[in-house]
Amino acid sequence: MRASPHQARTLRGLLGALLTALAATASLLVVAGPAQADTQICEPFGSTVIQGRYVVQNNRWGTSATQCVTATNTGFRVDQADGSVPTNGAPKSYPSVFNGCHYTNCSPGTALPARLNTIAEAPTSISYSYVSGAVYDAAYDIWLDPTPRKDGVNRTEIMVWFNRVGPIQPVGSRVGSADVAGRSWEVWSGNNGGNDVLSFVAPAAITSWNFDVMAFVRQAISRGLATDSWYLTSVQAGFEPWQNGAGLAVNSFSSTVRTGGGTGDPGGPGTPSACTVAYDTNVWPGGFTANVSLTNNGSSAVDAWRLGFALPTGQQVTQAWNATVTPSSGNVTATGVSHNARLEPGATATFGFQGTYGGTFAKPSAFRLNDATTCAVK
Repeated sequence: MRASPHQARTLRGLLGALLTALAATASLLVVAGPAQADTQICEPFGSTVIQGRYVVQNNRWGTSATQCVTATNTGFRVDQADGSVPTNGAPKSYPSVFNGCHYTNCSPGTALPARLNTIAEAPTSISYSYVSGAVYDAAYDIWLDPTPRKDGVNRTEIMVWFNRVGPIQPVGSRVGSADVAGRSWEVWSGNNGGNDVLSFVAPAAITSWNFDVMAFVRQAISRGLATDSWYLTSVQAGFEPWQNGAGLAVNSFSSTVRTGGGTGDPGGPGTPSACTVAYDTNVWPGGFTANVSLTNNGSSAVDAWRLGFALPTGQQVTQAWNATVTPSSGNVTATGVSHNARLEPGATATFGFQGTYGGTFAKPSAFRLNDATTCAVK
């Protein structure tokens, strides 16, 4: 059932001497516009628009038990979440709010789908409220696909678990840990039978956070689960409940995708890149050295810089200086050491490595600073 919009109150019984002042007040109210009424959704796949730009969806697909959510001006809350499903399987639903396209349902004015190498940044913010007496995760979903699909995704899902309550785990198995966007995460990888799933699980509950979605996208690319030519199709924030879940809420949500420029020009036409890389090599049959210079073109310092790039097939690092380079082949990351880890505005850090190669020698084509910023290449 959907609630009707708030109706303007009738003004009666006012003294004539107050009419002028009340007219001015009424004029201000008209300009501001009425507040949007809360909207309850109980249909399994029902949805509604909030803030004129995001979609709240009930998305009950794993159970026939009743689930109702109420969309607010800034997010949503779960009012009713009946039933339970086994904790060693899939959850019963994913009530959520999203920017982008979810099975042909696209949020108004969205910039998605967007090709990854055209996205300068994708800042987002989320605030959650949690409950006891339930089994659930609070998950931020990032969907990637080789094509600009609006009717679903068939390849890679990135899940960022802000909270995990009860005996549940992500799809697949734990494959290690990683520092992404300034936080430490457990990393899980697997396939749910329809698409690859890369999950980042917080060791302790996070109630609110602002971050750049592209930091997690770069992780998927570095692990071979996407490429720069793929598309970001949607970002979604909500809950996966297995048992109960009434009272869970997304208090606020925002998502912006800033496009323009492409590789080497993340800020758009005419905007210089935030970083520049010079990659000079000395090559002989079967071996090479690379001398790399990383310049910070931004207005603020970069602490603990990391430069990610893909070594062409057949190349392998044997030793490095002024940086650690891991792993030795494929998608590698060079990390600053103690004496050069902080990169001041306008400063340049230099490092190098020696390696071997087979076949025809080639240089990396793209470099990214701290998982998110694409650098110009000299």
